[in-house]
Amino acid sequence: MNTQNEELKNQNLLNQDEFPLPPGDLGLPLIGETISFLRDPDFATKRQQKYGNVFKTNLFGSPTIMMVGAEANRFLFSKENQNFVIQWPKSVSTLLGPASLSTQTGSIHQTRRKLLSQAFQPRALTSYIPAMEEITHRYFKKWEQLQHLTWYPELRQYTFDIACKLLVGTDVTEDTEFIELFEEWCAGLFTLPIQLPWTKFGKALKCRKKLLARIEAIIKERQQKPNSHQDALGLLLDAKDEDGNSLSIEELQDQLLTLIFAGHETLTSALSSFCLLLAQNPEILAAAKTEQEQINCSGELTSENLKQMNYLDQILKEVLRIIPPVGGGFRSVIQTSNFNGYRIPQGWSVLYQIGQTHQDENVYKNPEIFDPKRFGIDRAEDKPQAFSYVSFGGGIRECLGKEFAKLEMKIFAALLLRGYEWELVPGQNLDLEMIPTPRPRDGLKVVFSSISHN
Repeated sequence: MNTQNEELKNQNLLNQDEFPLPPGDLGLPLIGETISFLRDPDFATKRQQKYGNVFKTNLFGSPTIMMVGAEANRFLFSKENQNFVIQWPKSVSTLLGPASLSTQTGSIHQTRRKLLSQAFQPRALTSYIPAMEEITHRYFKKWEQLQHLTWYPELRQYTFDIACKLLVGTDVTEDTEFIELFEEWCAGLFTLPIQLPWTKFGKALKCRKKLLARIEAIIKERQQKPNSHQDALGLLLDAKDEDGNSLSIEELQDQLLTLIFAGHETLTSALSSFCLLLAQNPEILAAAKTEQEQINCSGELTSENLKQMNYLDQILKEVLRIIPPVGGGFRSVIQTSNFNGYRIPQGWSVLYQIGQTHQDENVYKNPEIFDPKRFGIDRAEDKPQAFSYVSFGGGIRECLGKEFAKLEMKIFAALLLRGYEWELVPGQNLDLEMIPTPRPRDGLKVVFSSISHN
């Protein structure tokens, strides 16, 4: 019987090898098409038009198969840890660190994810609302005084402030060095991993060491005090895995660095896209303001108020569909398989596409148009096909901080709509730079004012 199974297995492997590789171009030796990939925002679109939904290329020194669409996403997410494991470009995995949830795989990833998820349970999220609201009001007041501002760098500071306060429990408003170290570390993430003092990667490695030292000092200081459980670090200091072990300081450092990055980089992109798209669509902006006026909410925001904002939910979902903060995700192929008649060979990389999936005309009607009502109950365009909406990824590696991100976006958006107006400064370049996350090329210049002063 075993021999028969072995034969079947071998036959299957032979069959896999009979499938052709997808069409495409591997580009130049070693670097492949990496430079075009990093510089051309339409890299995937052009190749999809030429080759279809599955094509080959070479990125970051690895032959890579790009896969587009809900069906491809389902195939990939359902075979996590069997045929595919997470893979990041070397620059990213080195800078995030070996103990980061983003780079862990298999059972260690699952046990660590369970531990870290305690910081994002509904009860924890509800406790974050007052701090998110207080910081948001503070920034709005600052912007109102500035009147003319370049919004993107301001939004980066805002999300960094919230991430540090609610994830690590530290107030960084006065700590410019911490912010500068973090920004220089971020700048090295999606670069060629050349470890020389003057390269972006070399500088980022140096910053990583300094950041870890700062985070270690914060952890040790917190260990000396009674635990208030008011932030992610407080919850993680008490968290224990199934064997009763706590997280080591080294692991806490990598995990916190990853959480700050995730709660800062992608959220800044999402918020700037929200501000841009609403300014460009005045009728949707007006409808969003009307919804806020109809919700009876005086004083501080509560979970109940936020639940009533259905149209705002649709807007935020559509913002993330049209300009997803993350363009896709890399996997490494650990076992050859085939998809849609093409071979996906062991040792290659696979990159699934979020932006392209969200532009599928078979799923979304007029996908290029900003139309929040496509997510209303009567249309629910993403519902018939699983994984046709993947702003937060999918499967067992879906973004852990998804609900934290949605909460922060919603609080920011609701308070902005209620109290303020903003206009785009004419003549600026609003084209998006895509790496590491989408942002308007000129940084989103606006005139910002309070409604009551108009």
